[in-house]
Formats: sequence, C-alpha cells, structure tokens
Amino acid sequence: MRARTSRTTLLAVVLLIAVGCGGGGGKNDNSSSLTFWTAEDNPDRVKATQAIIDRFEQQTRIKVKLVPIGEDQLQSQMASASAAGTLPDVLAAASLGFVHSLAADGLTDPDAAAAVISTLGPQTFAQRALSLVEANGTPVAVPSDSWTQLLVYRKDLFAKAGLAAPTSFQAIRAAATRLARDGMAGIVAATKADDSFTQQTFEYLAVANGCQLTNQAGAITLTSKPCRDTFQFYVDLLRTGSVQGAQDATSTRAAYLAGKAAMVIWSSFLLDELAGLSNDARSSCPQCHRDPSFLATNSGIVTAIKGPDSARPSQFGELTCFAITKDAKTDAAKLVEFLMNEGYPDWLALAPEGKVPVRTGTTNQPTRFSDTWAHLETGVEHTKPLSELYPPGVLKVLATSTDTMNRWGFPQGQGRLVGAQLATLPIPKALAAALDGTLSITAAAEQAQADLETIQQSIN
Repeated sequence: MRARTSRTTLLAVVLLIAVGCGGGGGKNDNSSSLTFWTAEDNPDRVKATQAIIDRFEQQTRIKVKLVPIGEDQLQSQMASASAAGTLPDVLAAASLGFVHSLAADGLTDPDAAAAVISTLGPQTFAQRALSLVEANGTPVAVPSDSWTQLLVYRKDLFAKAGLAAPTSFQAIRAAATRLARDGMAGIVAATKADDSFTQQTFEYLAVANGCQLTNQAGAITLTSKPCRDTFQFYVDLLRTGSVQGAQDATSTRAAYLAGKAAMVIWSSFLLDELAGLSNDARSSCPQCHRDPSFLATNSGIVTAIKGPDSARPSQFGELTCFAITKDAKTDAAKLVEFLMNEGYPDWLALAPEGKVPVRTGTTNQPTRFSDTWAHLETGVEHTKPLSELYPPGVLKVLATSTDTMNRWGFPQGQGRLVGAQLATLPIPKALAAALDGTLSITAAAEQAQADLETIQQSIN
C-alpha cells in the first residue's frame, strides 16, 4: 500500500533500531507534558493532528508532545521505550493486533481504557468495536475508527449483463466468469505470497464463509471444511476469472481504475481514488478521461459477503485504537476523551475514506459523528465531501460496516497469534502455492495449518 493509506496494511513485526523518542512518566505524575505517539506519520496528517492537539492544550492547559512514528517502526520503538521506561502516555492509530500484543505484554492500562469508554458512554460506540478490543472481558484500548475491506464492482457492466450484486460466493463466481473476456478481468484480488494484503483479502472471504483461524479452545482450524472450501473458492475464482501473475494492492487497484476489471477486492481507501481525487492513483478508464468521477458513479460497494458454509454475511476490516500505556499520567485519559469527543470530527477528517467512525455520536446526539463523517471532504490533490460522491445508501452501509466486521483470532483470545503470524505470512504462501499448482487445495490448507501450529507453539 502507498504511504498515504498505510492503515490498509496490517502491522508486520519489523525489528528496527529505535531512535530518540520521548516517553511518558510516572502513573500519577502530571508535572510534565503528555507524550502522544501516532502512527499517522504522513506530513499533512501530522500537521492536522497538531492542530487538534493545540485545541486540547488551549482548552485544558495540559501540554502534549506529538511524536509521529512510522507504522513499520512501532514494534521496535515500543520495545525500546518499554525497556528504557519511556513509554508514551498515549499511542494513536494502533491496529487491533498491535494493541492486543501490547496488552499481552502488559504495556497497556485496561482500567484506563475502560474508564474512558464508561465516561463517553458504551452505548455510543459500535458494539462490535467494543467486543473486538476486549481481552478477558476488559478493553485493552479505546477503539477510534475503522476501515473496511470492500468488494467494488462495475454496476453498469452488471446491469448490462443482468447479473445480481456480488454479495455471495455464488454471485461473485457467476459474475467473474461471465464478465471475464479479452482485456477485461472478471475480478482482481491479491495473490502475492509475501504480502499482508493477500492475507487481508483471503481473511475477508474466509470470515464470510465461516472459516475461523482457531476454535474457542485455541486450536488451529484451517483444515476445517469452511476453510478448505474458501481455499478452493479463491483458487478457482482467480484461475478462471482473473489475470495471470502475482497480484498486489498496486496492480489490482490499477486494473480497476483503468477499466480492466469488473470487480476488485480493496479497502475503503479506494473511495476517493474512484472519484479521481488523487494524482498518484488516477482513474484512467476510457470514460474517465471525460468524467473523472465515472467510476465513483458507476461502482457498487459490497461490505459483508455470505459464503455457503456461513449462516450470515460477514466482512474483514481493521479497527484502529487509542492505547493508554501502563505508565501513563492520569491526564492521558482526558486527551483520549477529547480525541473521541470534541476533537473526533477533526480526527476522522484526517482520512475519512479510511476512518469510519466507531463512535456514532453522543448520548444526547446518537448520530452526531456518523452524520458529520458523511460530509467530510476526501481526496488528496483534489477534495470533495463524501456526500457529493456517493449516495446516502452507500454511505450508510459504510458507516455501519463495523457492525458486520469479523476478525480471525480476536474473539477466541488469540490476538498474540494473529500478530505473530504476520511476520512470516504462512497463509498467503500456502495460497500462492495452490494458485500456481505447487500444492493441492488440501495440501495448502494442511501446510498453513502446520505453520500456524508451529508459530503458536513458539509464542506459548
């Protein structure tokens, strides 16, 4: 993924040497400023975040030091800060897997997170978001926003072919087969073996089909029928309806923006690019030269999908969080409360296409933040409000997408395993081997199962 949309990449454990970042202090020491780390390190987002912090300082007289940290450096920076006793007071834009890993290592303050959620009102949050941040019945962090994996499709091509919206495995397969022709892929999706985007794409379809990483006891279940069926579906779909060669986030996006694919599986960060608002990923389909927003107008958006082995539709997405660390000053809670209340619209405005609110409003105004989000401006070199690009029905589906979000491992208490396996990506490797014929579907599932069991043993 491009730097601007790094939220679409799950945290990889990259061991880098940490350099010079200030930390927090004693738990009850409010004599010095708070230290606020954020993984939103894009310069424009850092500037916008500083403006939010300035408002907080003016309102509370509490000083805050803002420190942007590249997402790929968070693991090593936090480890170094923990060893030195200089943890930040608050960590922002941390992925779900990362905050669960921090909690497992005892680096977060669950009581502080619970107190913030209680103050703001648990009923004002998406309940699915609250359940995903819980470990042993207690939140390990405060959920801030989410992005969701989407299946984006050409409504005009579907209508011309008389095809149903691709909301099920059966409909996806039928459309990919029907619309694949010379110069047009029925669907493009990630296939690279060493790419976390492939992991995200597969998990999207896996949870839609009732395939889970583990059972409630923690045993790996990748050789279960729903998982084997998902491997089979993925391989058959891409062999018959897609393009040759390894595909990643860049190539799949480029194919859809060029009008060379009828469907693409991508994240919600694609929304502004469909409207021609980003120079580094311009819509280049034949119709787009006359109308840069052609794809936004003629694309349908599917969030939750239903596979044949599942009782209900589901989807993959990433939840990002504000984590209060174990050594944080007591004023850290006030900062998080501000960011999730008075400063929340401005926080979402950093990238509204990839920051869907998980706090929909306040007790007195239940839809305040979701209503505001729909009118935030998206784009890079060019900007427009989301409400001018997409109809209310699409925005409502996106705004409520967290409610149908499903994630491997977290409901079963396996957050540490989820984070650990991202270092070696055994599932994308097995999937790529099945796609190129090196492994059969059964052998690919068995290999992924064995590799995950080895990882699980190494961390227990």
